[in-house]
Amino acid sequence: MGCFCLDRLVLFMGPAALLGFLYLFFFTRFYFVPLFYLAWYVADIKTPECGGRRWNWVRKWSLWKDYASYFPVSLVKEADLDPKFNYFIGSHPHGILCSGAFCNFATEGTNVSKVFPGIRFTLTTLNCQFVMPLYREFFMTSGAVSASRKSIDYVLGSSCGGNAVVLVVGGAPESLDTHPNLDDITLILKPRKGFIRLALKHGAHLVPSFSFGENEVYDQVDNPRGSRLRNFQDYLQKLIGLAPVLIKGRGIFQYSFGIIPNRRPITTVVGKPIPVERTGNPSDEQVNELHSKYVSELVDLFERHKNKYYPPREHIKLKIL
Repeated sequence: MGCFCLDRLVLFMGPAALLGFLYLFFFTRFYFVPLFYLAWYVADIKTPECGGRRWNWVRKWSLWKDYASYFPVSLVKEADLDPKFNYFIGSHPHGILCSGAFCNFATEGTNVSKVFPGIRFTLTTLNCQFVMPLYREFFMTSGAVSASRKSIDYVLGSSCGGNAVVLVVGGAPESLDTHPNLDDITLILKPRKGFIRLALKHGAHLVPSFSFGENEVYDQVDNPRGSRLRNFQDYLQKLIGLAPVLIKGRGIFQYSFGIIPNRRPITTVVGKPIPVERTGNPSDEQVNELHSKYVSELVDLFERHKNKYYPPREHIKLKIL
């Protein structure tokens, strides 16, 4: 039930709030309510790039425990993270809704603060997530911030240790390659080097993580690369930022179709940190070298755990684009 409520909240909270404000403004005598909110919205517009607005009591809602138990979602660590350092955690794969990354790092659904004591996790996401009224306020309570360079500079530059920025590296384009039960898991990683440069700039240790089962909770309409549908989706994604995925989930009382995610285990394994020395102005050579090391560590992490979390598909492998 928690998962059902959350999905409806994510999908409809923002549009419902917008329609509600329009109704109040045009058809009631409470027109001043949306005007007050608009003034607040304009004054608060830069908050997602300035550390956000974390409310720990919201992160600890029992709803997130229900959400975690629905799939279920679990969190596994290969090593402790020393609070003396800052960290840049790469989250893979994107999946459809980043259920593993959200549950593990934006809530206390899997008790991340106990698994990694002394570490403050900050999930980054597209700036368009902070556009819809009221939804932006709710989403920021999780500690989420914009995935912009300015925003990440703010978080990693605001303390000498104990901060962990979580970036879903593949981004929205990767979600268009999300299909369950494939022999290849596609990751868009080769051109993604901005996070490497930021890690070097701030001396934030790099940590690969992989959510096994993330691609299994939803399917989508068949959209092979080069097809008309995929070309149209790619065009829209570049235009609006979000990927227009035609999802195929389950319903409330039946399992053949709907928008509710399927109940499939998601296990997020957080790997060992890769030490990074602070480099004020890293060269392309330094960025490429660290990027290659990160990719190698991520692949090794996947290979170490794939037989445990994908037992029927022992030949599954990563396809890195």
